[in-house]
Amino acid sequence: MAAGDKPIAPRGDNYRWIALANTTAAIFMAALDGSIVIIALPAIFRGIHLDPLSAGNISYLLWMIMGYRLVQAVLVVNLGRLGDMFGRVRMYNQGFVVFTVASILLSFDPFQGAHGAMWLIGWRFLQAVGGSMLMANSAAILTDAFPPERRGFALGVNQISALAGMFIGLVLGGLLAAWDWRAVFWINVPVGVFGTLWAYLRLREVGERHKGKIDWWGNITFAIGLGAVLVGCTYGIQPYHGSSMGWESPVVLGELIGGIFLLIVFVIIETRVAEPMFRLALFKIREFTFGNLAGLLVSIARGGIQFMLIIWLQGIWLPLHGYSYEQTPLWAGIFLLPMTAGFLVSGPTSGILSDKFGSRGIATAGMAVFTMSFVGLMLLPVNFPYWAFATLIAVNGIGSGMFASPNASSIMGSVPARDRGAASGMRATFQNSGTAVSIGVVFTLMIAGLSGSLPTALSSGLTRQGVPASLAHQVATLPPVSSLFASVLGVNPIQHLLAPTGVLSSLPAANRAALTGQSFFPGLLQGPFHGGLIVVFTVSAALSVLAGLASLLRSSRRSAGPTDPAGYRIGKPALSDGGPRGEASLRAELRAVRRSVPGPGDFPGPGRGA
Repeated sequence: MAAGDKPIAPRGDNYRWIALANTTAAIFMAALDGSIVIIALPAIFRGIHLDPLSAGNISYLLWMIMGYRLVQAVLVVNLGRLGDMFGRVRMYNQGFVVFTVASILLSFDPFQGAHGAMWLIGWRFLQAVGGSMLMANSAAILTDAFPPERRGFALGVNQISALAGMFIGLVLGGLLAAWDWRAVFWINVPVGVFGTLWAYLRLREVGERHKGKIDWWGNITFAIGLGAVLVGCTYGIQPYHGSSMGWESPVVLGELIGGIFLLIVFVIIETRVAEPMFRLALFKIREFTFGNLAGLLVSIARGGIQFMLIIWLQGIWLPLHGYSYEQTPLWAGIFLLPMTAGFLVSGPTSGILSDKFGSRGIATAGMAVFTMSFVGLMLLPVNFPYWAFATLIAVNGIGSGMFASPNASSIMGSVPARDRGAASGMRATFQNSGTAVSIGVVFTLMIAGLSGSLPTALSSGLTRQGVPASLAHQVATLPPVSSLFASVLGVNPIQHLLAPTGVLSSLPAANRAALTGQSFFPGLLQGPFHGGLIVVFTVSAALSVLAGLASLLRSSRRSAGPTDPAGYRIGKPALSDGGPRGEASLRAELRAVRRSVPGPGDFPGPGRGA
């Protein structure tokens, strides 16, 4: 609590549940918007009359998918630190307002074509700023509101709401886009307005607030450095000249090298300023360090897999089972629901268990389950029986949920009360950065796998159906990323590529029906795609094993332990302004804190406070 602030009200049961309900709704909404647009993209681009698969428009498609996550990855730690300085609830409430206003502006796109795409991308950036303000401070608000023995449950519910939002957004996006593409943004407005009013009226500052100077140089070097690295990863999967990817582009290399250099400068700055944005001293806490390392590895292992599963379903499995390409976005979301169910079951349960038995064992066991799901997915044929696929993705969701709740509780319960906003932002930064990097890594591995075998299979398949050899070769040498994005957009890539040439009308009816049917392209794609899947799942399994080892290296004791009113662990050296503190000094400070806490008679009676 900042000097001069009035005494705060106690953390009563009623307030705890208000904080949990409000922050869970906010995090669900913010995470849902990260994925709801993916399924709605076909309707969005049809609505603004833009072909996203033409050579000059692929960047619009990428920024619609990646821009939201990039902004969140860059901003959450800054906004968490500002929450520590100026009030976590205040920053959180403002995030609700920004998110709601951006959603309204997104739904009133007045332009068509490229200008319409730029309008959406720009306001998605603002929406991501609001979502970052919510995500950076929600975990800190819950950690302030809940006692240590209930903190794992609260953070588990909050964390799983974010993961569930990602996958429910896939279904909801398909349902709403079938009505009107603007509805994917309209849905946020009533939730945002209600959540904003609710937060302003019922949430209050119950944690410490420490005003200080803004670390301008740290903010600038971190934002530009991390932003450059993530933008480089985004453009690295786009074609460059004659190459299927852009990792050799001087611009991409410059962004990656320059971004890494600025991040090194950022670390140097943070070790020298009195009030750093990124509290590096928190990494002296074992639970914080290994919890974040495990979380980063899991995010890289999991983030891009969502896209691979969508492509697997939309580009191959669903068309082979009679679903039209236009229907595949919605049904892909529906068929991925077992993964969401796994999250929803295991997340809160593991949070409750971690409160009783500690975080290390449960989180590590979750990683073991998570790893086994990838091994099982590697063994599936491309044209799988659905019950086997559903079982394995449900196991994947269960493992992810078993890890997420205890890991979040371990990280947030290990830091001093005054640093919870910064810790929450740092945790979210690792998670969002890992997801963004994962998309680049997964697409790179898949494109590299497809580049070796898809052109030959596609060229020979087109030639057998009567397509002239020169045109077949031209189509086959187009970047594989276009075929992958066509699957995400629910488009038959063969029909999309051949229709402008006029060759379809000159072919016999049987050949034309075969080329534009639902089995020709999936039949060609499934062999090369399966090879790429094996590589992707192998990398994810290896990362999951490393995440399990990192989780195992955290302290075996319960992450939070007994705490005083300021949130410091009693009887253990803690961290205050970035450095270790002796036990005698800690106890002296605790006595001062306790003397400043009001007695029972200083608070309103029952019914007179939230």
